[in-house]
Amino acid sequence: MNELIQNLSVYAIPVIFAITLHESAHAYVAKYFGDNTAYSLGRLSLNPIKHIDPVGTLLIPVVLYLMTSGSFVFGYAKPVPIDFSRLKNPKRDMAWVALAGPASNFFMALGWMLGGYFLAVMQISEPFLVNMMRAGVLANLVMFALNLFPMLPLDGGRILASILPLKQSIQFSKIEPYGFFIVLGLMILNLFKYWLIPVMVLAQASLQLLLSPLQLLIN
Repeated sequence: MNELIQNLSVYAIPVIFAITLHESAHAYVAKYFGDNTAYSLGRLSLNPIKHIDPVGTLLIPVVLYLMTSGSFVFGYAKPVPIDFSRLKNPKRDMAWVALAGPASNFFMALGWMLGGYFLAVMQISEPFLVNMMRAGVLANLVMFALNLFPMLPLDGGRILASILPLKQSIQFSKIEPYGFFIVLGLMILNLFKYWLIPVMVLAQASLQLLLSPLQLLIN
């Protein structure tokens, strides 16, 4: 129980920011391309309460953590409502709206990594802060990779549907009602790691490359 409390305290702020900015990014880009649905419902907001799903964000992850001793955790935020028909160019703009979420997580991971470098430069070794910076990077990399998986209703599925020719896109969209269960099944069977880990490693390598000049200055 003590370990659970410690993990929750370290991950709470990074996860809340990861979820909030991810969903807000969807709402912002949708509004930019002509769909005000999320904006009119107050979802273009940095208020975490607007995006947290009591069951998907809180109950399910905690229950899974307790049931599996921390080996398997899964959850989701309240999806931002998007009316793709209101976008200026629905098929094309759908990809940009979908990409906005993972992109926000990529740049948030960059921000947390910068925070870790700042602590190193300032020679601050407070364990809670150091662990929170690491948690921020990890939580956002997980969200980045998870949401890019090419299966509807995930963002990667929206991007793929946007790229595919119209006929193939319509056929692919028929999978959406079953997509959540397909992804959950892959996770339970421990197969999802073959997507998650390579994408996370590639994203982290990209972040480290972006920050390599700063790393040279620190050393």
